[in-house]
Amino acid sequence: MSADAHDPQTLAFYDREAETYAARRLAKSNPRLEAFIGALPAGAAVLELGCGGGQDAEVMLAAGLAVTPTDGSPGLARQAERRLGAPVRLMRFDELDERERYDGVWANACLLHVPTPALPDILARIGRALRPGGRFAASYKSGAGDGRDELGRFYNFPTRATLEAAYAAAGGWASLDIKEGEGGGYDKVARTWLFCTAVKG
Repeated sequence: MSADAHDPQTLAFYDREAETYAARRLAKSNPRLEAFIGALPAGAAVLELGCGGGQDAEVMLAAGLAVTPTDGSPGLARQAERRLGAPVRLMRFDELDERERYDGVWANACLLHVPTPALPDILARIGRALRPGGRFAASYKSGAGDGRDELGRFYNFPTRATLEAAYAAAGGWASLDIKEGEGGGYDKVARTWLFCTAVKG
């Protein structure tokens, strides 16, 4: 496992804040999650990266998908297990080493913590884990490059061009769609988000 693919300070933050973070009230509906679910076949196998408190996994399971929830924070994984009543795999992004197992990968607000130089490798790992035609959804906070927020968490803060280059370097994607939107986060700071949907070739 490459030490450059994760930030220990960020993982420690989520361990400390796990109970509070997982107890957040999220919006009753998530149009991006609904679109992701709707684009997959019935009973599709889905890998969730950075499942946090398990809220999105709960929705996907209720929709009949076969979800494998994962998180790199032991504290958050425990919180998700309590919510879901099922095991959550403790796994960091650079530990993903599966081949054509999933129809979809859901990575909501988690890959934004991967340092920019390590991102192409992580995206390539995700591509290898998907079956041909599989869908991959991820979201990032836009910005001017690697840095930390006021809570000390590390972010890659990419531009659209930075993401396009990272996905191209990873290779294997038949298409990449990037949309912008405004939103907040745990730090309550309003930012521009980049929502990426990629399809494996």
